[in-house]
Amino acid sequence: MRRLLYILLLVLPFVGAVPVRAQGGPPFITDDPGTPGNHHWEINFGWVANHNPGQSYYEIPDVDLNYGWGNRIQLKYELPLAAATNANNSTGVDLGESFPGIKWRFYEHHRSGEPPTDRNLLFSLGTYPQVSINNPTRAAQRGIVAPGPTYYLPLEFAARVGWLALNGEVGRWIGNRNQPSQWGRGLIAGHEFSDRLELYTELYDLQDANRISGNPKQRSFTLDFGGRQSLDRANHVRLLFLGGRSIQTVTRTNGQPSWIAYIGIQVLFGPKGDH
Repeated sequence: MRRLLYILLLVLPFVGAVPVRAQGGPPFITDDPGTPGNHHWEINFGWVANHNPGQSYYEIPDVDLNYGWGNRIQLKYELPLAAATNANNSTGVDLGESFPGIKWRFYEHHRSGEPPTDRNLLFSLGTYPQVSINNPTRAAQRGIVAPGPTYYLPLEFAARVGWLALNGEVGRWIGNRNQPSQWGRGLIAGHEFSDRLELYTELYDLQDANRISGNPKQRSFTLDFGGRQSLDRANHVRLLFLGGRSIQTVTRTNGQPSWIAYIGIQVLFGPKGDH
């Protein structure tokens, strides 16, 4: 956390006075209470990498479908094509886990005296329950994905402090007899420099809460930088990008990634005048 605050102090002099709207979700690990808007779609096609010297995991690509059911609810279904490389440099490819979920933004506070919009949203809270389900393939038996099902129950917030936009998330992955439960904690801080460019810093910590069969606990504690760049004037197609690495010692067995990356395309569409 001290490192993140130091980085924020470094970028402070370079930030203008443009209004801010922090957004979690792809390409970031941390999510936020924001939803696409009533009857709007957000579709993300991403190529994801998490590299450790002992075991690496890739999504080539990940398809993430999101639909706004009203202005405060989002329905989600995500399915990647997964590839994993083990300590023997053997690589397997198969369908990854399915991730259905539903997001509910149950509280929001806007600047007083103005009609509520994204631009004057000062604070919001939401939750985003999801479940990880193995598909009817041999991906789990081959060690490409973790055995499921597992369930994720997070609490998410978004806040604005002057020019600084913040997203935070604390959640619990509920495991099974073959997969430990985990705590996920994330923080995003950054700025929307224009209608076309957003840049953020993310600190994320995913840590096992218990041991399975006496195996050591695993942890992924990462710092990354990423953002979104619009590719068209209507802001319907955006480039997503992220790069980062572990901020703790990386070994072949402790689960810390030597680097992580995300590159993808986001497509936004829906009825006009209802966002």
